[in-house]
Amino acid sequence: MECILEVIRTLPMGSCLSSDGWSGGRNPSSPASPASGARRQGGGIRRRRPSPEEEELDGIWERMCRNGATSAASLFTQQGKKGTNQDAMIVWENFGDRSDTIFCGVFDGHGPNGHMVARKVRDILPLNLCANLQLNAGNHDLKENNINIMNSEAIPSTIPQEDPRPPNGCDEKDRHSKFFKALKVSFLKTFRIVDKELRLHPEIDCFLSGTTAVTLVKQGEDLVIGNVGDSRAVLGTRDENNCLIAVQLTTDLKPSLPREAERIRRHRGRVFALKNEPEVARVWLPNMNSPGLAMARAFGDFCLKDFGLISVPEVSYRRVTAKDEFIVLATDGVWDVLSNKDVVSIVASAPTRSSSARSLVESAARAWKLKYPTSKTDDCAVVCLFLNLDKPNSTVYRKDDQLNSIEVVSFYQSNGKHA
Repeated sequence: MECILEVIRTLPMGSCLSSDGWSGGRNPSSPASPASGARRQGGGIRRRRPSPEEEELDGIWERMCRNGATSAASLFTQQGKKGTNQDAMIVWENFGDRSDTIFCGVFDGHGPNGHMVARKVRDILPLNLCANLQLNAGNHDLKENNINIMNSEAIPSTIPQEDPRPPNGCDEKDRHSKFFKALKVSFLKTFRIVDKELRLHPEIDCFLSGTTAVTLVKQGEDLVIGNVGDSRAVLGTRDENNCLIAVQLTTDLKPSLPREAERIRRHRGRVFALKNEPEVARVWLPNMNSPGLAMARAFGDFCLKDFGLISVPEVSYRRVTAKDEFIVLATDGVWDVLSNKDVVSIVASAPTRSSSARSLVESAARAWKLKYPTSKTDDCAVVCLFLNLDKPNSTVYRKDDQLNSIEVVSFYQSNGKHA
């Protein structure tokens, strides 16, 4: 945890931590995951030297943000056909120095600097969240109005260990309620701090660029999700007949939602769809047909922050049960072409847990070609978090090249409707 303290202490408000570092100095090459900070010159690649802050983050063994797998999760991202890969992802095990806690997230950047915004948020959000978890967990007099207090300075530290036995007069439901309240306050405060940091960043122009974020913290059997934008979290679980089903855990926060559109219009923003894509509602400035953002909440995009766009996350809680098998976090490059049911089926059918994220991304790439043959394939990023590690099929691969020999399960596209 001391290395995290040093990163926060030495991190100026505007420093850029946008590399795709492989945890613990691991940096395998992969055609699907462009090298961090690489610049192509004359047919070659010149690597940008990582900053001290980036090297500190890369040195944290439990933190992974490139293609690979851990004992509990599988990660994979692949560039589409639209240019630079603007998606990012992260898995951080032993989060807050707790062996029972893990942080996961995927981030979908957009706009000219979307790739930098997504990676910046990937780097600083978990650091700030860890700090705020400690701050709020130590406040025994936590009140509802704490949710509106977002600007306090946070000192990072470990997440405190809970007494597994509820105190006298406090049942399990009360303990879970207090846990969720503390996590919700931490998520809300963290998202606001991160957006403020982006606004003040001297090197990343976020006026017309931003990112989504779907993130989770799992501590024991407690699961809390914080979400902005249209990336999505879906649970693979068993029903009463022991059939594997898909349960969507987040809402796609788009301007087509009545409550989102109402807020945007209340702040003088406009919501309408273009004639050539009537199914996609977008957010526009009051007096200009720009920028046409296809989501109602996002980090960055400061041109719209006075007109109804917000970075406040929707925060939800779930108690994990024995029937819950895995959670998939993915950017809309996956959800635009695969239904929730398709995604759960593909992950469950992967040859190994370690190859599940790659299987899903490659299935999405094939589905793009089938469903939208004249369109450019979108970037995809996937994190598959497995909840029952006692079950078989948990082979772990740490390097991209070890995944190359795995046969990817074939996928026959369904009717394309979301479950």
